[in-house]
Amino acid sequence: MTSVLDRLAGALGRRDEEPNIALARDLADSGDVAGVAALAAALGTAPRPVRHDAIKALYELGALRPDLVRPHAGAFLAAMNGPDNRLVWGALAALDTLAPYDPGLIAAHLPEILAAAERGSVIARDKAVSMLATLASQDEPVPGAWPALLAMVRGAAANQAAMYAEAALRAAPMNDPTALADAVRTRRDGIAAPAKRARLDKVLRRLAKL
Repeated sequence: MTSVLDRLAGALGRRDEEPNIALARDLADSGDVAGVAALAAALGTAPRPVRHDAIKALYELGALRPDLVRPHAGAFLAAMNGPDNRLVWGALAALDTLAPYDPGLIAAHLPEILAAAERGSVIARDKAVSMLATLASQDEPVPGAWPALLAMVRGAAANQAAMYAEAALRAAPMNDPTALADAVRTRRDGIAAPAKRARLDKVLRRLAKL
């Protein structure tokens, strides 16, 4: 009987991600909890290439069926705190899929999530911003999420500033639009690229209507 690990890209001799994505779709359709558990277990025990394929399948699955990956949040939190950068940002991607489904889980681990993002890559920080925006846009925003999100906007690299401001925009009505506008203006003044400035200008126009 073929296991889920046998269906991962590396096991099939593939270098693309399509087998991992296809596996995620199949697991979403079947609701195979044992298969999902096998993928989650692989994050801590399998060789590195298998771990990388497994985390891809898991965060793709999370985007489709967060209920299936929620029981394995502990595995994502452990991977997030490890030394493998691919697993760090992949685990944060998986947790990001859980933020709308279970914001309380993300809120409970927010300090360590932000610490992992700070240590990680640009993609890791992107996922942390997405989670912060989700927490800050709840009917009752999670305490600390909005200030942390504003700090991310202020401290973003020029290439990320507009994307982070756009993410924060959805949480502005529940928080302080003026604070976000101030952060965006500060960033805009230091960015020379016209396209990036135009995106920030668009955020400012939308904030002015709130």
